[in-house]
Amino acid sequence: MKKEIDCLIIGHNNMPLVEYEKDVQKMGVNSGAYRDLNLNFIRFNNKPLHLSDFFNRFCGGYFRGKESFKSLNMFDTFSATIAYLGTYLNRRGFTFDYVLSFQDEKQTLAEKLEKENIRTIAITTTYYVSVLPILEIVAFIKNHNRSAKIIVGGPFVSTKVRCLNDPLLIGHLFESSIGADFYVNSSQGETALVEIINALNNNLSFAGIDNIYYKVDGGRGYAATPVKPENNRLSENMVDWDLFVHNVGEYADLRTSISCPFSCAFCGFPEHAGKYQTTDVDAIEQELKRLDKITSLKGVKFIDDTFNVPPTRYKNILRMMIRNKYKFKWIGNFRCQFADREMVELMKESGCEAVYLGIESGSDEILKNMNKQVTVDDYLRGIALLKEYDIMTFGSFIVGFPGETDETVRETIQFIEKSGIEFFRANLWYCEHITPIWKKREKYQIKGDGFEWSHGTMDSKRAADLVEQLFLTIKNPIWVPIYNFEMDSLWHLLHRGMTIDRVKKLLIAFNDGIKEKLKAPSIREVPFDIIKQVKECCRVGEGAVDFEYDQSEGQDRYRVEFDLD
Repeated sequence: MKKEIDCLIIGHNNMPLVEYEKDVQKMGVNSGAYRDLNLNFIRFNNKPLHLSDFFNRFCGGYFRGKESFKSLNMFDTFSATIAYLGTYLNRRGFTFDYVLSFQDEKQTLAEKLEKENIRTIAITTTYYVSVLPILEIVAFIKNHNRSAKIIVGGPFVSTKVRCLNDPLLIGHLFESSIGADFYVNSSQGETALVEIINALNNNLSFAGIDNIYYKVDGGRGYAATPVKPENNRLSENMVDWDLFVHNVGEYADLRTSISCPFSCAFCGFPEHAGKYQTTDVDAIEQELKRLDKITSLKGVKFIDDTFNVPPTRYKNILRMMIRNKYKFKWIGNFRCQFADREMVELMKESGCEAVYLGIESGSDEILKNMNKQVTVDDYLRGIALLKEYDIMTFGSFIVGFPGETDETVRETIQFIEKSGIEFFRANLWYCEHITPIWKKREKYQIKGDGFEWSHGTMDSKRAADLVEQLFLTIKNPIWVPIYNFEMDSLWHLLHRGMTIDRVKKLLIAFNDGIKEKLKAPSIREVPFDIIKQVKECCRVGEGAVDFEYDQSEGQDRYRVEFDLD
């Protein structure tokens, strides 16, 4: 007899870059969206490769045998969303199963679906700004299973409901585009998920379940139920890692808070996530103890947007970690304006290896517009402390925020170059209508949305030009592509045995390939000398990479084979 599964949770769909580029290219190669993506890939054999693809193709054989080598993937880290939802369901008496990566586990997913023993399928949308990954998952499910009910929830749904703000448009997206059975419109949503499953199991009405859209009788259209805040306390629902011990692998995400206590003008996260809440140190300690028992675990990523706020709580967490002498290392987000020597000393002693800094601008004027509640001098002091204790820094910046001018961008360039951070990325401002700055759209003359916008001092085309200028001109710190890479993959490479100098050489070589593409768009293939640079910077063990080079129809072609004997 087949075991019945109340809910199958599907993790992130990191769409193949080939398909994603085609879809974004439909917006036009001069669109803000495509120009932003264009800084993340090179072409090889007329196909786009992001940095992880590039590494896996040309460097992987140096680290482990060809057959045993595990490809580099930003989403190898065990998902906090799946861990939390699975634990939540289990504690309420429901059975669950999951796949962590839709793309990497398609065969496994197909086998699970074809058993026809699944009541519901939950699609998480934590990282999606486009509907395309969701469409692919839904189509795959329906191709392999026609009985399970599909539930889509998370930030993508709540954002679309707020932004569309029209029942007809929402209905068209839900029915004609996506085609799921239920949608959960909540900053949390786990209560709604449980109540949907319970209603299906017991043949109950869906009308009494808050925060959902469900198909009406006859299958045409959706009924919406009242929107009411859920009150799921994180401290009462900490992850039971014993449920996932055999699948965690080398890295795991962990959160100790929900939402964010700040209200940065460019950020819609607090609107998605609801009221800010934190977990007490004792509950975090118990969860970390469970994680520390997993023998494969090398590192933990704390995904709280503001992990080190409030500072007193943060220091208590660090002292607790030091006292327990956990074997894993860790990384996390960090507001460096709150750094003091005691804090950074505790971070280093507790195993912190790197931090992600949402700096956003090197101009005090723009930081004020963003409501960042910080000054450039505050940033410089914090970064200096992190550097003194050899904690790797990755700085993130936004170009084009309302009030931005060529002069404020020059200030940002000067800040980046003198700040002392080791890695950085500059992103084109993304205009979301649920962010605080939209309420001031008349003051700043903001028009448009997404990557296509204008305001009183700049438009998205000029901002994209300036992002490319930063990429082309700043030599130190090192620019990091973000598509399927970011700080996570930097960290993973270091744990695989690459020195930080070799990682930097890898990034420089890849970035040189992108620069050649920007300078000469007619050149469709990455130059051969770029691949040679990558080969050299990844030579950390025995083995050789043999390249055969020729020119065919005006384009470079290479054949690469690993010889590890």
